[in-house]
Amino acid sequence: MPKKTPVTLIPGDGIGPEITEATVRVLEAAGASLEWDRQLGGVAAVQAVGTPIPDATLASIERTRLALKGPLETPVGKGFRSVNVAIRRQFDLYANVRPAHTIVPGRFDGINIVLVRENTEGLYSGVEHFVKVGDDEQAVAESVAIITRLASERVVRYAFEYAVRHGRRNVTLVHKANILKLSQGLFLESGRKIAKEYEGRVSCDERIIDAAAMHLVLHPEKFDVIVTTNLFGDILSDLISGLVGGLGLSPGANIGATAAVFEAVHGTAPDIAGKNIANPGALLMAACLLLEHIGDGARAKRIVDAFEAVVREKTHATRDLGGTAGTSRFADAIIARLG
Repeated sequence: MPKKTPVTLIPGDGIGPEITEATVRVLEAAGASLEWDRQLGGVAAVQAVGTPIPDATLASIERTRLALKGPLETPVGKGFRSVNVAIRRQFDLYANVRPAHTIVPGRFDGINIVLVRENTEGLYSGVEHFVKVGDDEQAVAESVAIITRLASERVVRYAFEYAVRHGRRNVTLVHKANILKLSQGLFLESGRKIAKEYEGRVSCDERIIDAAAMHLVLHPEKFDVIVTTNLFGDILSDLISGLVGGLGLSPGANIGATAAVFEAVHGTAPDIAGKNIANPGALLMAACLLLEHIGDGARAKRIVDAFEAVVREKTHATRDLGGTAGTSRFADAIIARLG
């Protein structure tokens, strides 16, 4: 019997436990050789142990170097760290990878885009402060966008390596170097340097962020792999998700040199939590990215094909996909397709 791969499993908050159970059932039906180490995060962890990111959860990821994570809610109030940001920083998960492709034919057909976002710096570095003017202690707020050559080069190199491994033809560098000449200029310069290493294998073009957003809406089928800085990537990845049906179909991967965390990128949807109507697709597709990451790509493709077939039929899909099925029935239909 083959040895199972240990994976930290964080069901999360809101609809997280429901879509996690559906995902685990599909993976088991497909014969995925995974050993789950269930851990807490978010509000569920605060209620249990008083912190949204317990030491036990971090220790588990440190041991397994792999995690599958449902949506997490960071409690409102001072003193609580964002769980997602904390995990990315703790394990230096520098590349956020968001693939998106057409599943349900509609306005945009033929979309097959992978967005690679720098995941550790930029405006999300958290370097902020107020400036006092006169008697107003908070008259001005400043946020510092930190861009380094090291982080820029490694995320661009990851994007090109991803393109090579997956038979992709082009990488688009998205930036705002025409205005932010130092910070965005450093990212663009770093990107151009790395692109030269792949000449003859993967082509490269450049888009200013606002033009990139417009062209994504007008002609998304012309994009292949996109690589950009943290804030721009955060915005464009959701835009691209909207083109293919929303966040319910959008998985995410956070990749580092020694660890990787795979996740559903949507929210906790507390309004429908516990009602067995949530779409588990994003988390299931994230689990398929995990399978690819550990070298089980054939099984991942089987699951993706079964999922897409059920989505296209609609009969057993969830409401957001045009069907009437609940979470568990949706999972049942995917399992039946696998059989």
